[in-house]
Amino acid sequence: MKNFFCCASLALLAGCATQPQGAADTRSADAATIREAEIAWSKAAGAKQLDATVAYYTDESNVLPPNAPMATGKAAARKTWEEMMALPGFAISWQPVAVVVSQAGDLGYTRGTYELTMNDPKGKPSTDRGKYMAVWKKQTDGSWKAVEDMFNSDLPLPAPAK
Repeated sequence: MKNFFCCASLALLAGCATQPQGAADTRSADAATIREAEIAWSKAAGAKQLDATVAYYTDESNVLPPNAPMATGKAAARKTWEEMMALPGFAISWQPVAVVVSQAGDLGYTRGTYELTMNDPKGKPSTDRGKYMAVWKKQTDGSWKAVEDMFNSDLPLPAPAK
Protein backbone atom coordinates (compact mmCIF):
# COMPACT_ATOMS: atom_id res chain seq x y z
CA MET A 1 0.00 0.00 0.00
CA LYS A 2 2.89 2.30 0.82
CA ASN A 3 4.30 1.81 -2.68
CA PHE A 4 0.91 2.65 -4.17
CA PHE A 5 0.77 6.02 -2.35
CA CYS A 6 4.38 6.70 -3.24
CA CYS A 7 3.77 5.97 -6.94
CA ALA A 8 0.49 7.90 -6.94
CA SER A 9 2.19 10.91 -5.31
CA LEU A 10 5.03 10.84 -7.84
CA ALA A 11 2.57 10.57 -10.72
CA LEU A 12 0.60 13.51 -9.32
CA LEU A 13 3.74 15.61 -8.90
CA ALA A 14 4.96 14.72 -12.38
CA GLY A 15 1.57 15.65 -13.78
CA CYS A 16 1.65 19.00 -11.99
CA ALA A 17 5.12 19.74 -13.25
CA THR A 18 4.14 19.21 -16.88
CA GLN A 19 0.87 21.19 -16.84
CA PRO A 20 1.05 24.20 -19.14
CA GLN A 21 1.49 27.49 -17.39
CA GLY A 22 -1.06 30.28 -17.93
CA ALA A 23 -0.57 32.53 -20.92
CA ALA A 24 1.98 35.26 -20.41
CA ASP A 25 0.63 38.68 -19.49
CA THR A 26 1.28 40.76 -22.62
CA ARG A 27 -0.83 43.77 -21.63
CA SER A 28 2.13 46.13 -21.31
CA ALA A 29 3.53 45.14 -24.72
CA ASP A 30 0.05 45.26 -26.27
CA ALA A 31 -0.55 48.73 -24.83
CA ALA A 32 2.74 49.93 -26.35
CA THR A 33 1.75 48.42 -29.72
CA ILE A 34 -1.64 50.12 -29.62
CA ARG A 35 -0.06 53.46 -28.63
CA GLU A 36 2.36 53.22 -31.56
CA ALA A 37 -0.51 52.34 -33.91
CA GLU A 38 -2.58 55.27 -32.61
CA ILE A 39 0.30 57.70 -33.27
CA ALA A 40 0.92 56.28 -36.77
CA TRP A 41 -2.83 56.45 -37.47
CA SER A 42 -2.86 60.15 -36.55
CA LYS A 43 0.11 60.80 -38.85
CA ALA A 44 -1.61 59.01 -41.75
CA ALA A 45 -4.83 61.00 -41.25
CA GLY A 46 -2.88 64.25 -40.90
CA ALA A 47 -1.13 63.51 -44.19
CA LYS A 48 -4.54 62.84 -45.81
CA GLN A 49 -3.53 59.26 -46.62
CA LEU A 50 -7.04 57.85 -46.95
CA ASP A 51 -6.13 54.19 -47.53
CA ALA A 52 -3.64 54.16 -44.66
CA THR A 53 -6.14 55.89 -42.36
CA VAL A 54 -8.94 53.43 -43.10
CA ALA A 55 -6.59 50.44 -42.76
CA TYR A 56 -6.67 50.89 -38.97
CA TYR A 57 -10.35 49.84 -38.85
CA THR A 58 -11.83 46.35 -38.79
CA ASP A 59 -14.40 45.48 -41.45
CA GLU A 60 -17.17 45.75 -38.84
CA SER A 61 -15.98 49.01 -37.26
CA ASN A 62 -18.15 51.94 -36.21
CA VAL A 63 -17.11 55.58 -36.48
CA LEU A 64 -19.11 58.00 -34.34
CA PRO A 65 -18.24 61.51 -35.54
CA PRO A 66 -19.78 64.58 -33.93
CA ASN A 67 -22.89 66.06 -35.53
CA ALA A 68 -23.15 63.23 -38.05
CA PRO A 69 -24.68 59.76 -38.26
CA MET A 70 -22.72 56.70 -37.16
CA ALA A 71 -20.68 55.15 -39.96
CA THR A 72 -20.90 51.35 -39.72
CA GLY A 73 -18.44 49.18 -41.61
CA LYS A 74 -15.13 49.92 -43.26
CA ALA A 75 -16.72 51.34 -46.42
CA ALA A 76 -18.74 53.82 -44.37
CA ALA A 77 -15.66 54.72 -42.33
CA ARG A 78 -13.82 55.35 -45.58
CA LYS A 79 -16.59 57.64 -46.80
CA THR A 80 -16.55 59.59 -43.52
CA TRP A 81 -12.79 60.13 -43.72
CA GLU A 82 -12.92 60.92 -47.43
CA GLU A 83 -15.49 63.66 -46.78
CA MET A 84 -13.50 65.10 -43.88
CA MET A 85 -10.23 65.08 -45.82
CA ALA A 86 -11.92 66.90 -48.73
CA LEU A 87 -12.92 69.84 -46.53
CA PRO A 88 -10.98 73.01 -47.38
CA GLY A 89 -8.18 73.62 -44.89
CA PHE A 90 -8.52 70.14 -43.34
CA ALA A 91 -5.78 69.22 -40.88
CA ILE A 92 -6.03 66.76 -37.98
CA SER A 93 -3.86 65.26 -35.30
CA TRP A 94 -4.48 63.37 -32.10
CA GLN A 95 -2.49 62.04 -29.21
CA PRO A 96 -3.35 59.13 -26.91
CA VAL A 97 -3.35 60.06 -23.22
CA ALA A 98 -4.29 56.61 -21.91
CA VAL A 99 -4.03 53.11 -23.36
CA VAL A 100 -5.63 50.21 -21.50
CA VAL A 101 -5.67 46.53 -22.49
CA SER A 102 -8.08 43.98 -21.05
CA GLN A 103 -6.73 41.22 -18.83
CA ALA A 104 -7.69 38.71 -21.53
CA GLY A 105 -5.50 40.65 -23.97
CA ASP A 106 -8.09 40.70 -26.75
CA LEU A 107 -9.51 44.23 -26.36
CA GLY A 108 -8.06 47.59 -25.50
CA TYR A 109 -9.00 51.22 -25.61
CA THR A 110 -7.33 54.54 -26.11
CA ARG A 111 -8.44 57.89 -24.84
CA GLY A 112 -6.88 61.16 -25.86
CA THR A 113 -7.15 64.61 -27.34
CA TYR A 114 -7.40 65.86 -30.91
CA GLU A 115 -7.08 69.06 -32.87
CA LEU A 116 -9.01 69.50 -36.11
CA THR A 117 -8.72 72.50 -38.40
CA MET A 118 -10.83 73.34 -41.44
CA ASN A 119 -11.96 76.51 -43.11
CA ASP A 120 -15.15 78.16 -41.89
CA PRO A 121 -17.84 79.31 -44.38
CA LYS A 122 -15.86 82.52 -44.98
CA GLY A 123 -12.68 80.56 -45.81
CA LYS A 124 -10.94 81.41 -42.54
CA PRO A 125 -9.22 78.54 -40.68
CA SER A 126 -11.22 77.34 -37.69
CA THR A 127 -9.72 74.98 -35.12
CA ASP A 128 -11.65 72.52 -32.99
CA ARG A 129 -10.12 70.80 -30.00
CA GLY A 130 -11.68 67.81 -28.31
CA LYS A 131 -11.36 64.32 -26.97
CA TYR A 132 -11.72 60.85 -28.42
CA MET A 133 -11.98 57.24 -27.46
CA ALA A 134 -11.21 54.23 -29.64
CA VAL A 135 -11.78 50.57 -28.84
CA TRP A 136 -9.16 48.24 -30.32
CA LYS A 137 -9.53 44.52 -30.99
CA LYS A 138 -6.65 42.08 -31.38
CA GLN A 139 -6.81 40.34 -34.74
CA THR A 140 -6.01 36.69 -35.42
CA ASP A 141 -2.62 37.71 -36.87
CA GLY A 142 -1.75 39.53 -33.61
CA SER A 143 -2.26 43.03 -34.99
CA TRP A 144 -4.64 45.53 -33.42
CA LYS A 145 -7.46 47.35 -35.26
CA ALA A 146 -10.08 49.85 -34.18
CA VAL A 147 -13.65 48.56 -33.85
CA GLU A 148 -15.15 51.72 -32.33
CA ASP A 149 -13.95 55.28 -32.89
CA MET A 150 -15.68 58.26 -31.29
CA PHE A 151 -14.70 61.90 -30.94
CA ASN A 152 -16.37 65.10 -29.82
CA SER A 153 -15.55 68.75 -29.34
CA ASP A 154 -14.54 70.58 -26.19
CA LEU A 155 -15.78 73.84 -27.71
CA PRO A 156 -19.13 75.20 -26.57
CA LEU A 157 -22.07 75.12 -28.94
CA PRO A 158 -22.48 78.35 -30.89
CA ALA A 159 -25.03 80.78 -29.51
CA PRO A 160 -28.43 80.49 -31.18
CA ALA A 161 -29.18 83.05 -33.88
CA LYS A 162 -31.34 85.91 -32.66
